[in-house]
Amino acid sequence: MNKPTAVPQFARPAFVPKAEAEFEALRARHGDLDYIDAVVVDLCGTLRGKRLPITEAAKLFEYGLQLPHSIYLMDARGEMTNPFGRGFGDGDPDGTAWPVPETSRLVWGDRPKRAQIFLTLRDAAGEPDPAEPIAALERVIDRFRELDLRPVCALELEFYLIDRARLEGGAPQPPLDPRTGARENMASVYGVEDLDRFQAFLSALSQAAEMQEVPVCATSKEYAPGQFEANLKHQADARLAADHAVLLQQIIKAAARANRFDATFMAKPYIDRAGNGLHIHLSLVDRNGRNIFDNGSAEGTDALRHAIGGLQATMAESMALFAPNVNSYRRFQPDMFAPVNRHWGINNRSAGIRVPAGATDARRIEHRVAGADANPYLALAAVLAGVNHGLTNKLDPGAPAVGNVSRDPDTSLPFTIDDALCDLEEAKILPDYFGAETLSLYRESKRIEAQRVRRAITPIEHEWYL
Repeated sequence: MNKPTAVPQFARPAFVPKAEAEFEALRARHGDLDYIDAVVVDLCGTLRGKRLPITEAAKLFEYGLQLPHSIYLMDARGEMTNPFGRGFGDGDPDGTAWPVPETSRLVWGDRPKRAQIFLTLRDAAGEPDPAEPIAALERVIDRFRELDLRPVCALELEFYLIDRARLEGGAPQPPLDPRTGARENMASVYGVEDLDRFQAFLSALSQAAEMQEVPVCATSKEYAPGQFEANLKHQADARLAADHAVLLQQIIKAAARANRFDATFMAKPYIDRAGNGLHIHLSLVDRNGRNIFDNGSAEGTDALRHAIGGLQATMAESMALFAPNVNSYRRFQPDMFAPVNRHWGINNRSAGIRVPAGATDARRIEHRVAGADANPYLALAAVLAGVNHGLTNKLDPGAPAVGNVSRDPDTSLPFTIDDALCDLEEAKILPDYFGAETLSLYRESKRIEAQRVRRAITPIEHEWYL
């Protein structure tokens, strides 16, 4: 008879006591908590985990939480993708997930009153799961320590408020004006009156941001009915900047529900209107806190140019991370504020890699390629990998573009999910930063998701071919 397999002993990682102390400090300030949500962020950027009674919180820090490794490998609907047999094929084994420092927060919304903490899922050797997005980002950040540099990052998210009532076939429609009840139908970009009309939603968003310690520093009306953008304050901790983007999606949806709307980060919910982008602002500071992109000029330093050259070099193999599903590629259209090539520009929004105007000590890159449907950890990791590659290889990006360059598609870039996944499979640069296994699991999960989407017969197919 075979001996029973021994249950592995999972040693508590060294970072857990810090996470525990932070949680206890939070609990001391808000002692009437009922639950704690212990969550991970999957490949789609979705929060998944368990809700525990607050009386069970101590066990979370002492023993960790058993979660299946397949929890990262879900499609956008939350169904297991089973890439390379991981999930159904291997018996869906558990690992031990441990609380991450600096992630304890209250959760805004209705009762029960609860806290939330992010987890990292580890194997028996204490290593992060290869599909964990946070761990992938941290591996890329480590490469900047080798250069004695620190990324300073801020993310911006565009989103639509939509009516809870859908059109035939489930299509979205713009929300009703909270004051008049009329259907929104104007682009009204930067409209202050639009902010006034949706002030109840924006006030709820502000309250949620304060409670969950998400540094929303500005909101604006975007280029379509019901479309808005929320800006986050820059952070010297790149992982924290990505945390904020994930939390921002959570609180935007909660604030929308509280005001009888839905919110969507779908890249292209309306074919004839602007898409939703995830814009990443990035600078690099040295050990003295000096911005290495700043030389007092609008053009910036050679380091800035080299960083842009790296982003150009990695753009094709990064597209599956910036645009993760079938719908994502509808966003890349001329004159829709989404890039269709590798051009960079100074104070030029038609370029996907933009050097914004402003004070020179804040000289930075604005990367405009990713959609709001991208996983913020993976999108930021891809941007940082490109920047690091450009710096270490001193790549030349060429001259900055002048005028509208959004009508000049670069045919060497992939503009379908299938082509993007092929480019990721053949990637020469990103595997060195992410790890080959991480990219393989992501690629296979997204391939399976795309296959599942195509199994559905769309209404237009019936219209055209029936």
